[in-house]
Amino acid sequence: MSCKHYKNSPQKYYKIISFATFVGLLYACSTTKKVPDGEYLLTKNTFEFEDKRESIDDELKDYVQQKPNKKQLLFMPLSLGFYNMANPKYDTLLNEYMTYPDEMRNQKLRDSLFLKYNMKNSVGKTLFLDRLLHSWGTPPVILDQTRSEKSTESIEKRLIYRGFWNADVHIKHSIDSASKKAAVNYFIRHNDPTYIKDYYYNITDPTVKGLYWQKLDKSLIRSGQRLDQTVLEKEVTRITDLMRENGYYRFNSSNEEVYFVADSLKSKKQIPLTLEIHKDSADHPYKVATIGNIDVAIVNEAGDFPKNTIKDSLRRIRFHKMDNSYKTSSLWRAVIVDSKKVYDQKNLDLTKRNFIAMNNFSILKARDSLRRGGGTSPNDSIVDVLYVLKPLPKYELKLGTDINYSQLLNLGVSPSVDLTTRNIFKGAENLSTSISGTFGSIRSTKNIDKKDLAYEISAQASLNFPRLLLPFDYYKLLPKRYTPTSSILLGASVQNNIGLGRVNFNTGLNYQANVNDQVSHRLTLFNTQVSLTKNKDAYYSYFANDEIIRDNTFNNYFAYSKNIPDIANIEDQFRSGQVSIDYVSKQIVNDINYPGTLNQKGQDLLTAFKGTLVNKDRQTQDVIISSMIYNFVYNEIGKKDYPNAFYFNGKVELAGNILSLFNQKRDAGGVFASPQRTIFGIPYAQFVKFDIDTRKYFKFNGNQTLVLRQFIGVGIPYGNSKDMPVIKSYFNGGSNDIRAWVAFGGLGPSDSQVDERVRTYMTNNLKLTTNIEYRVPFNEMYEGAVFTDIGNTWSIRKPGENNSYGDEFKFNKFLGQMGIGSGIGLRVNIAYITFRLDLAYKIYDPNKPEGERWRFKHFQPFKPTPNIAFGYPF
Repeated sequence: MSCKHYKNSPQKYYKIISFATFVGLLYACSTTKKVPDGEYLLTKNTFEFEDKRESIDDELKDYVQQKPNKKQLLFMPLSLGFYNMANPKYDTLLNEYMTYPDEMRNQKLRDSLFLKYNMKNSVGKTLFLDRLLHSWGTPPVILDQTRSEKSTESIEKRLIYRGFWNADVHIKHSIDSASKKAAVNYFIRHNDPTYIKDYYYNITDPTVKGLYWQKLDKSLIRSGQRLDQTVLEKEVTRITDLMRENGYYRFNSSNEEVYFVADSLKSKKQIPLTLEIHKDSADHPYKVATIGNIDVAIVNEAGDFPKNTIKDSLRRIRFHKMDNSYKTSSLWRAVIVDSKKVYDQKNLDLTKRNFIAMNNFSILKARDSLRRGGGTSPNDSIVDVLYVLKPLPKYELKLGTDINYSQLLNLGVSPSVDLTTRNIFKGAENLSTSISGTFGSIRSTKNIDKKDLAYEISAQASLNFPRLLLPFDYYKLLPKRYTPTSSILLGASVQNNIGLGRVNFNTGLNYQANVNDQVSHRLTLFNTQVSLTKNKDAYYSYFANDEIIRDNTFNNYFAYSKNIPDIANIEDQFRSGQVSIDYVSKQIVNDINYPGTLNQKGQDLLTAFKGTLVNKDRQTQDVIISSMIYNFVYNEIGKKDYPNAFYFNGKVELAGNILSLFNQKRDAGGVFASPQRTIFGIPYAQFVKFDIDTRKYFKFNGNQTLVLRQFIGVGIPYGNSKDMPVIKSYFNGGSNDIRAWVAFGGLGPSDSQVDERVRTYMTNNLKLTTNIEYRVPFNEMYEGAVFTDIGNTWSIRKPGENNSYGDEFKFNKFLGQMGIGSGIGLRVNIAYITFRLDLAYKIYDPNKPEGERWRFKHFQPFKPTPNIAFGYPF
């Protein structure tokens, strides 16, 4: 930053400089304030690898017994600063005080501690500030060289555990007596690892041996790989899960039935490894267990079963209920386990998950056990299952307020009231009703550098069923283990987001099925939306820039028309109110001779004018959208077995075909929009839309992540629609998209040179977006990111076609029409919420004139595009 820049705007940096100075002083003066003489503050642990780095090295820091105070502000331990700001006189007393439970921390306890520590003069003092600083702060970590030596032993043991049997670890303490600070340097040499020379197995039970053979290709153990104990543990888990899925109840429950034997007598570099599976010392054969009795009890208290319940049964499942509040058939659908079928642990876990997902019960007991025989010994081949459930309250009311930052809305507030009514029809159906509002600001249509008030008030009701609403028995087609559900949605909203207020109604019937933890299907039938513009005649009052372009175009055309006999008096007719704005606009668009009389400036103005007309037709349209939507999701994110996770979300939407059977009446159309068939006087949309969202995550160095994302969206209008409805179209920008542009911020469509004041609110029906983001955690709370976003939107109409203004997709041009933005980001993880700040810069702007599209020479480091959001962008 130059001095000149600072002099021009000193107030802009005053607070930043003041805060930085305060933090610097706090850090420089306070960190060793409470370090006793002769002791040293531990400031750093460093790791130096005397041979090559290995992939496991990042985990070694977890085996150090002493770690420096955490750095909450990336570069300084703020919590240590708070602790040091407290009066040292009370440190010992308050350290003991903080060990007591919250409910015991009161003036009586403080007074008793004052007497204990011979501080009679302090009796009655609240020590509010000191207590606050102690609760926020942490004491200094004092170097303990004994613990450093123990840390070397722990690191060495971990390296041996990971297959480096000859690893060597030693330390060196760097002590600065003058500053009372110290660092510990760990020097690590891996040396040559120990490898698996040959892999054998000793499985005495032939059936278990056969199952292991069938899945041998899934084994994690291979000859020639490093002898890593963590891999052996994962292989034991894999074998245990495999056997339990195939009927072996509580297989390896003692963790002593499956183990590995390594023969290190001849060598410590090449080790023969043997897998051993034995039921016990006598090698009794394993037995495949089957499911016996299945009992499901619905009670008010755990003691009500079985004495206060009445027994019922359905398809080999016994139900115990205190009353008829829940239909037996609705409970049966949640039970995946089946009597007389081979035991499978997955089915027991899935049944438990289904009961929780119904949002009607808390589980008091979920027990599976071997059936007792005639005496006291159990029958080791029959497993009885019991679930004891307690109904949740009939009504649940929630009041909430969210702070949000959406693609369209800037920072806003969203109060809400949600009421859940359970078990509406005695089949575990839940009715969820909510009333919510969102209030904030949005980019002004009159001045894109300013903000206007925006709000949305909505009411919604959703009736959720733990089954599919179908007139036939579907269980042979769709098994219960897929946990099929249905919901009926009905909602309405009033919004004022861009000046033109809208009223929206929506309804739909949704079906969902989860094949497994990764794959799910969702089908929405009769998804109907009605969008009505409340004050469309006021369009030009809100879109003042469009009005300026319109007036300039009208004036040019009126000057041209004076020499054309057929239209010489059109200006007088317009000024006197005989013809409307739309009439004159149509006359200009349909006059094939007019464009030939214009110079380049006039041509550019005419192109911008056509863009405003397209924008006006689409922004003010009333539309009915009745569609069918199919959504397929494959998701490995958050699953421990998929460190390099993959995500795929594919959606197909088909709209308008059913409505086309009912009515042929047409409306008057718009300036550009052709007359359309209507239902109840409202045009309906016909289109097919495809969305594909794919993501791939790569883990590096233990905790760093590279994320690649590709989004492809195509909407194809047909039949009753010449263009996609604006609420179903694509736009650019925002915190989850191309972050160098704000939502509706002037990027696109394609490299169109339409005036940005008009282009800002244009949408299109084809979109390509590529995102690349590299995430590096600084500590448990803070994470940094570097990212690049690439993409744009296009139309799929032919060049020269009506409504065309240079936004058509062309295979030989689209790469050069993509906007490129890059930047850096900070993520702050607090509890279960991730706060995100991204600062993005335009690198390539395809909407600038040739020669000005690369923005390096216009780069302004202190003027990024900020994006504030909660959660990761993808």
